[in-house]
Amino acid sequence: MSVLVYVESEEGKFKTASFEAASYAREIAQMLQTQVTAVTFNVEDNSELGNYGVDKVLKVNNDKLKNFNAEAYADVLQQAAVKEESKVIVVSQSANSKYLAPLLAVHLNAGYASNVVALPESTTPFTVKRTAFTNKAFSFTKIETDVKLLGLSKNAFGLKEIKADAAAEDFSPNLNEEDFSVQVTNVDKARDKVTIADAEIVVSAGRGLKGPENWGMIEEMADILGAATACSKPVSDMGWRPHGEHVGQTGKPVASNLYIAIGISGAIQHLAGINSSKVKVVINNDPEAPFFKAADYGVVGDAFEIVPKLNEKLKEFKAKNA
Repeated sequence: MSVLVYVESEEGKFKTASFEAASYAREIAQMLQTQVTAVTFNVEDNSELGNYGVDKVLKVNNDKLKNFNAEAYADVLQQAAVKEESKVIVVSQSANSKYLAPLLAVHLNAGYASNVVALPESTTPFTVKRTAFTNKAFSFTKIETDVKLLGLSKNAFGLKEIKADAAAEDFSPNLNEEDFSVQVTNVDKARDKVTIADAEIVVSAGRGLKGPENWGMIEEMADILGAATACSKPVSDMGWRPHGEHVGQTGKPVASNLYIAIGISGAIQHLAGINSSKVKVVINNDPEAPFFKAADYGVVGDAFEIVPKLNEKLKEFKAKNA
């Protein structure tokens, strides 16, 4: 028996959220006095997982699984869970895992708890803490099924380095052809930007910037900080920025370590989508803007004066600490 964790990767590289999921799985394994088994897809070097408490790695190498396929991946993870006799399975709350987890729960007849933010309050009965009502409250959920599937919210637990063996073992599951009725024919990625999903820092702006021609200073700040750029819904609706940058309840959720909002008033739908971010900084010339009530730090002033000066200070700091 072991705690099973799905370790996400892209082009053979692990995602940070997967190390967090592995760290979380390790802590549960210690509570249950068992080990951690990770499942990886088309990753050659799995040794890094040993830094986060993974005892064993089931390596799945198959060209048919090069691109994420929720049906096929769920089928593979189900076979891995049966092989390892796993009663607890951990996944992240990434976009991919949100598609995969319900399918896997059905395969395993497992109770699925999403948006988990802490270690189980109890293992008998198995009770976990989750966010509810778009991060405005918490709920405590008891899972009574034999197999439990947990979706860990990003940045909820953090990375915990615990050395383990991460002994690799080739795993060749049976692939069901019906799982491949939908196939990826092409992937077109922007390779010069940090994605919102993976970003530790997000720099976001709204209608306060007055037009798309003023986004240069936002992109400059993002470049200095190694951050992703984002925007509010009205901005994407007006075509100032791509819809892929729209964050909020109706856009992409953000759970970054630092979220900088510039010229965004802070509508409830926007706040609901970024509320899981650790530190929120707001720059707005309206002292009554709702966003200030949710902010950790606020600056009242004209973004066209503040942001260029802030960028210069960030450059100086970066140069001194390079």
